[in-house]
Parts: sequence; C-alpha cells; structure tokens
Amino acid sequence: MAGKKIPMRMCVGCRQMRPKKELLRIVRTPENEIKLDRTGKASGRGAYICPAVECLEKAQKIRALERALEHKVEPEVFERLGKEITGRE
Repeated sequence: MAGKKIPMRMCVGCRQMRPKKELLRIVRTPENEIKLDRTGKASGRGAYICPAVECLEKAQKIRALERALEHKVEPEVFERLGKEITGRE
C-alpha cells in the first residue's frame, strides 16, 4: 500500500518542484493586497516560493511573481516579503 501523496509546487524563483509544506505561499487577496500567507489557506491568487531571499530576488528580477499573481508587485512589497522570509519583521 502506497503512502499519502505529497502535494508538490514549483518555486517561482528557482523553478524547482518541492513539497508544498517546504514553500511559502504569497497571495494576492481579492483586495489586490500582496502578502505572505503563513496558513496557506488565504483566499486569492497564490504563488509559491522557497524560504530563501535568493529565490525572492530572482523572482523579482525575472518578474515571475508578477506573472504568477497577475498583478504589479511594488519594490516595497518585495522588501517587506524579504524581511518576513528572513524573520526580521
């Protein structure tokens, strides 16, 4: 008997497939606010990213997060997300 299937998601920065639990979810809420979704259950359009600043910087450089969320992401939002990822809020 096989074990439970692990949901996989792709990081928008490094484009690697990883288990969903290892990634952070960034969500664009119905009010067009972009924030880190720690629960993974917030309503809105989501994108997944590794908990590494390098992946966030790469996603910013190639505008992958903007494409995934279908919305312009301001530099301040990337700055705030970077602080949240590193735990320096």
